[in-house]
Amino acid sequence: SLFGFTAMAHRYIKPSPKQTFIRRTFGSICRKQALNGGEKVTRNFPGLIGLSWEERLADVVTPLWRLSYDEQLELKQNNQERILSQLSEHLSRDSQSSSPVRGKLSFPVLPILPSPVRDGYRNKSTFSVNRGVDGNSKTVGFYVGTGKEGNIVCINGDHLLNMPEKHKLVARCYQDFVRLSSLEPCLLFHTGGHWREVTVRTNKEGRTMAIVYFHPQMLTPEEVAVHKADLVDYFTRGPGSVCQLDSLLFQESSMTRCTHEDSPYQLLHGQPHIYEEVLGFKFRISADAFFQVNQAAAEVLYGKVRDLCVPETGESGGGTKVGGTLLDVCCGTGAIGITVSPTVDRIIGIELIEQAVQDAKHNAALNNILNCEFVPGKAEVVLPGLMSRLSSAGGGLTAVVNPARAGLHYRVVRALRNQPSIRRLVYVSCKPDGEAMRNFRELCCAPNLQKKLTGQAFSPTLAVPVDMFPHTPHCELVLLFER
Repeated sequence: SLFGFTAMAHRYIKPSPKQTFIRRTFGSICRKQALNGGEKVTRNFPGLIGLSWEERLADVVTPLWRLSYDEQLELKQNNQERILSQLSEHLSRDSQSSSPVRGKLSFPVLPILPSPVRDGYRNKSTFSVNRGVDGNSKTVGFYVGTGKEGNIVCINGDHLLNMPEKHKLVARCYQDFVRLSSLEPCLLFHTGGHWREVTVRTNKEGRTMAIVYFHPQMLTPEEVAVHKADLVDYFTRGPGSVCQLDSLLFQESSMTRCTHEDSPYQLLHGQPHIYEEVLGFKFRISADAFFQVNQAAAEVLYGKVRDLCVPETGESGGGTKVGGTLLDVCCGTGAIGITVSPTVDRIIGIELIEQAVQDAKHNAALNNILNCEFVPGKAEVVLPGLMSRLSSAGGGLTAVVNPARAGLHYRVVRALRNQPSIRRLVYVSCKPDGEAMRNFRELCCAPNLQKKLTGQAFSPTLAVPVDMFPHTPHCELVLLFER
């Protein structure tokens, strides 16, 4: 939990008065999981007394906002070292070669790489619609409280440090539009209502895409069309034209979450995509495409991944051709493979989401890259068969994996571990103390016939934290394994 992170970090850093206040206030928030400001909360946790609604929201969305950026980096560095020392302890115990030394790292952890942009860095934000502090159900912002406790309050996010001004502007305009509309918001699916969240995506050039989510309930297609026309008119000719939207999309669905395949995004105005540039490569961003939320820090992350995948390039920026094949597991829209492609002979990417694979193929063509192949499907299904084909391929084989928080399926770990051609593996994790830790241990444990882990064990040789999310406890960890 976030509270656990903050409390653990303070074991390593003598807390300043400011940090002591954060620990007391933030810990109270996380334990209660509700910020309704009621008598019970303020009586049991006096740290909440006197906090404004804006401060309470900031404590949930950007828990480290009161700390200086240097203090934030120190917290994150210590947390990553704590997590990785646990890995070292596990591996020492598993090997039975010596007594595990608590808190001792067996490989170097480099200093955390800071985000070049610290405020307003998010290029994607989703704003909810619910009751505000004043009781108005047509309030656009972010929640505090929980549905289980029945104390949800929607707070305007204009003060949040990680939100860019353009996102805040679109949210304000959407709130004005919803309040002008004759339709009610959809607060809970079983209670009716229509207007739901709005997602805003921007690039570093300021191009802006807005995606409005809508529950049709019992409206006819003709009735829905009237309200779509009102939405377009508001954002193109009405007060919302101040947002200067490049794309306005609309998705209507009776499900809480659905894909483009389940309910296609409808382009109401402008272009279907916006584009972003990373390390000199251009990427198409569609309504539901995955893209790192911090473009500037993504360049730092992908640059470091590239250097670890093909270390011979050193500081040359990836311009030296070293050959071989890069296997990119959980490749998303192809960003890692495409940025590494000039330095290797071949890229093979595997991705579950079909739309992401289509984006990856488009991005390769957009950048005139001919050595990339992207395969759709579950990695645990595709990878074992692919490995037999790669065994006969010449040149070196390097793997990079960038899974979601749930980590890699055990069959993926098994396939990577049992492929002797892979001498170097780069693991990118946004939650190394979760399921990824199980992946790390299975990559590095002694051969285990019961688990069908027969290949030579990997060893962690270098870790690099990268701060993708200033003002929050989260960061990315790049971990190099070799054998």
